[in-house]
This record gives sequence, structure tokens and C-alpha cells, in this order.
Amino acid sequence: MSGAIKIALVDDEVLFRKGISFLLQREENIEIIFEASNGEELIVKLNDNPIKPDIIVMDLKMPILNGVEATKIIRKSYPAIKIIALTSYDTKSFVANMIQVGAVAYLIKNTTPKDLIHTINEVSRKGFYYSQTVLKTIQDTIISLKNNKGNLETGFLSPREIEILQLICQQKTTSEIADQLFLSPRTVEGHRNNLLLKTESRNIAGLVVYAIQNDIAVLTF
Repeated sequence: MSGAIKIALVDDEVLFRKGISFLLQREENIEIIFEASNGEELIVKLNDNPIKPDIIVMDLKMPILNGVEATKIIRKSYPAIKIIALTSYDTKSFVANMIQVGAVAYLIKNTTPKDLIHTINEVSRKGFYYSQTVLKTIQDTIISLKNNKGNLETGFLSPREIEILQLICQQKTTSEIADQLFLSPRTVEGHRNNLLLKTESRNIAGLVVYAIQNDIAVLTF
């Protein structure tokens, strides 16, 4: 399927994995390119397969090599691949840890098929997607960190960069930001890349964390 979102599924529970695969294969714009039962098998298939997935939907608790460790490896070796964390655990520490290592979305296993498909499409469109629950967890985690460390310095960001960062936090796409600010998408991408470098963020999710941490964006629930 030309232009389809290429997906890899990683979960050691075969029945659950096949269920997701069956669900996603019914979507016209989604293509499953391979499946794996643990992180080690995933890395082997990524290295061997000339076609790389756009998105990996990955369970966190797996034998041999778990999802957290696999995510760390993929972020270094294949930084363009987006990782959606899938887990039974909804604890703040789990969510915060996965965001820290580079996952761009976080889904609980009892999520609805509609939410899974929506998340995949949003990650494909914007590069990340966090539900209100996950954003609230990020905010709560950061508030506790700020109480210990205090605010960081934000004076090295230009007014335009701050403006773009605030729009990113509203989960707007590059083209939506470009239209709103009367800029070219290329200029917005340039500012976004500068923000990643200046804030030492791994990805767009990291920028959202940075913005909340430094009171650049306030999330409303």
C-alpha cells in the first residue's frame, strides 16, 4: 500500500498481538510490515528488514529484552521511528519513564480500538500524541520535579521560538502552525529543530515536557 502507515507490532502475548494485527489490517491507511514477540526479536527484524516501520506499537513488559530497553536502543539506532508504548501499567513512574526514554505516545491495554487507531494516525500526522490522562501525568511529575529543582533558564529562546513551542504544545501540526503564523512549513521546521537543539530534547514529546517544566505552556484539563 503506497503511502500507508507502516507498523511493527511487538508483544509477547500472541493472542493479543494477533488481535491488534487483525484490527489494524482492516484500516486502509495502515500496513503491518512485521511482528515480534520481544525486544531482541524486534531489533533483529529491524536490522534485517530493508523496509522500516514508521511506527512501532510496543508492549513494555516482555521477556529477554523489555520495551523500555528496546526503546532506548531504537531511539539511538533508528531515531526516525516513532514508538507507541502499550502496557497494562498506568502508574505515573511508568508513563514518565517511557516519555523520558523517547516514546511518543502511551496507551493502556484496555484502551478502545478507536483510541488505538486515533493514536496511530495522530502520531503519523504530528510525530507524537498524548491523551489528557498522560498529559496530566506529565504535568504532575514535572510539578514534583520543579519543587525539588526550581525552574530552568528560558531566556535563550526567542519570542518566535516560544510562540511555536506553545503551538506545538497545543498538538498542532507543522502546516497548522505555519498557517497560523503566516510562515512557510520549512521555516517552522527550522524553528522546531532549533528548539530541539536548544532544549536538548530527544523529540517533540521532550519539547512538551520542557515547555510545561518552564511554564511556557499551561495545560488545561
